[in-house]
Amino acid sequence: MKKYIVYIVILLVGLFLGWLLFGNSSDKEVAHEHSEKSDVKQMWTCSMHPQIMQPEAGDCPICGMDLIPAASGSEGLAADQFKLTENAMALANVQTTVIGDSLEEGNTITLSGKIVENEETNLVQASYFQGRIERLYINSTGEKITNGQLLATIYAPELIKAQQELLTASSLKESQPALYEAVRKKLKLWKLSDAQIKQIESSKKIKENFPIYATVSGVVIQKIVAQGDYVKQGEPLLKVSNLSTVWANFDIYENQIGSLKKGQEIMVSTNAFPNEVFKSKIAFIDPVMNPSTRTTSVRVELSNKDSKFKPGMFVIGKADVHKTDNDKELSIPASAVLWTGKRSIVYVKVKSDAPVFEMREVVLGNRVGDNYIIVSGINSGEEVVTNGTFTIDASAQLAGKKSMMNHSKSTADVFEVSSMFKDQLQKVYNNYIVLKDNLITSNSATAKLDAEKLKKSLEDIDMKLLTDAKAHEKWMILYKTLKSKSTLIAKTSDIKEQRREFKPLSNHLIAAVESFGITETTYKLYCPMADSDKGGFWLSKEAKVLNPYFGDMMLKCGEIKETINNK
Repeated sequence: MKKYIVYIVILLVGLFLGWLLFGNSSDKEVAHEHSEKSDVKQMWTCSMHPQIMQPEAGDCPICGMDLIPAASGSEGLAADQFKLTENAMALANVQTTVIGDSLEEGNTITLSGKIVENEETNLVQASYFQGRIERLYINSTGEKITNGQLLATIYAPELIKAQQELLTASSLKESQPALYEAVRKKLKLWKLSDAQIKQIESSKKIKENFPIYATVSGVVIQKIVAQGDYVKQGEPLLKVSNLSTVWANFDIYENQIGSLKKGQEIMVSTNAFPNEVFKSKIAFIDPVMNPSTRTTSVRVELSNKDSKFKPGMFVIGKADVHKTDNDKELSIPASAVLWTGKRSIVYVKVKSDAPVFEMREVVLGNRVGDNYIIVSGINSGEEVVTNGTFTIDASAQLAGKKSMMNHSKSTADVFEVSSMFKDQLQKVYNNYIVLKDNLITSNSATAKLDAEKLKKSLEDIDMKLLTDAKAHEKWMILYKTLKSKSTLIAKTSDIKEQRREFKPLSNHLIAAVESFGITETTYKLYCPMADSDKGGFWLSKEAKVLNPYFGDMMLKCGEIKETINNK
């Protein structure tokens, strides 16, 4: 019994000594951990949509599931900063680039232009006598004519009189050779050949309708007269151009003039021949600037022996930009920029060791290749989002942070454009809506035709209506993607591919509608599960969710984000 008592005493002494040595520090650690946890605000997220971060428990704003405690707290972020989980970063395929490289020699500047006739080869086919056109053999512009070709027949009272004089003088040519030669000379001044004159003499018949033969060769670019018109001597009938060479006219902005010079090599490409590049040199730079658009014209002459270039065709020109050591500038990838009205915004990763982001408004300069020159807003060494930008913006909006979608509209200025431009953009929007409706019903065959109509309405927009240089530049950027995406949709009957290309098409049309306006109110909707949970926007005439990304599979997935009314 005494042995057990000794064991109990030893155990009690050991417990007492352990409490003395470790109990106090353990209490302190527990208290410290509790203090740390109380300082960090608990955040709540969704297991299906990890980009959702809410300060309180509740339902997921996307799928309605109960939120669960997030792995970490707010970590003392600034008011406009937000954090994504690693899972959300992977789902959105977010990629970033550190800003710091300057524009060095060898970068290129991209220009947009149009093919026109070579004015130096333009010729006019004129009428050499006065009369009424009885028959016109040229039916339309674009027809080719050659020297000596019959163009028209004309009723010419003066020519009838001259033929009568010829027949009279012909009978007296032995006795009055001078009179005979004078009459023949008069007819030759009207471009009658010796053969025609001899025919009149031999037949002794007067022609009432006299033929007009071409004295020039080329392609008819303008039909000035119509059958039945009265023309005067020397009046032009047709305008003809030799299209063996053509001009490509490019508009350049004021801040681009110093980058180009006469004789500089320029590479020209066109959507008609996507795999070909045509090398030429700058032949002329207009010394006068257009005061309305703040642009001037650069001319390039192109060989056109194979008739590949058609007047009116859009072309892209790329020329090397040569910078001096004193002219180095920071640049940012074009994919990093989101446009809202006249503002340009990017998302900056503010912590190198954590996925923490904030929206930053920037001022951009000229576009050089796939980059924009940075005027202000970003410093060298900062890290910006270059892929997944729209998803980052949507996450910022859902987190209640400053974003492109919910930024104060007082600073989101739009461009003032003419009602005619809005009408043309409205037609593009109307075709887009028809395309969207057929994607909702999964009608890929009709959607393919709708995309072709959408592309045609884009091509019908007159860019000369944009007199503001920044508005013109932004539309050219939007137009390029809108046209390429509508072309891709029109080329496939695969509904999945059509929906995949519909997302960037929608993003760029939304930017166009917000910047330039249309003639009616529209609604911007968002589905967070589109494009493999990366999210996707679209426009609708109705304030009703009908999802074009999933159709009947998830017809009601999405929500109305904004009502756009900038008529």
